[in-house]
Amino acid sequence: MEVYIEPLEAAPRLYLIGAGHVAYHLARIAGDAGFRIHVLDDREKFANAERFPHADEVIVESIPEWLHRATLPTNAYAVVVTRGHRHDLDALRALAARDLRYVGLIGSRAKVARIYEALQAESMPPECLRRVHAPIGLDIGAVTPAEIAVSILAELIAVKHGKSCDAD
Repeated sequence: MEVYIEPLEAAPRLYLIGAGHVAYHLARIAGDAGFRIHVLDDREKFANAERFPHADEVIVESIPEWLHRATLPTNAYAVVVTRGHRHDLDALRALAARDLRYVGLIGSRAKVARIYEALQAESMPPECLRRVHAPIGLDIGAVTPAEIAVSILAELIAVKHGKSCDAD
């Protein structure tokens, strides 16, 4: 007799830090892929139940303030896709040192380098930044927000299943 054991995990929580165009598309497809969606943005025009009808939670609050107070589970995925460098820096400052399953940052290599330099100047340990997936997503030549969301989801799924997606 053969016995197969397939462990069941709770649906992983995906925290979308920023509620812009990429987050909108990512929430739609990541929910279908089994992620529980949590959206955080300081703009109610973007972060609302109408835009994210399938989200478990939509938070309209200051990004750094909420992140500093929040306790995210260690198996959570956090995707930083805010509207600007300053917000990205604030979010990564709050997330990089946490023990999370995945932290990713959208942006060009130059932007990522500038944010890393700023965090290192604030004494962020280099090992924390090495865990961050940046630039986020698999390199599939994505251009549009929907395509970028697909590339990010592909990376999230790879990490979920233990496939190699080394943080840059």
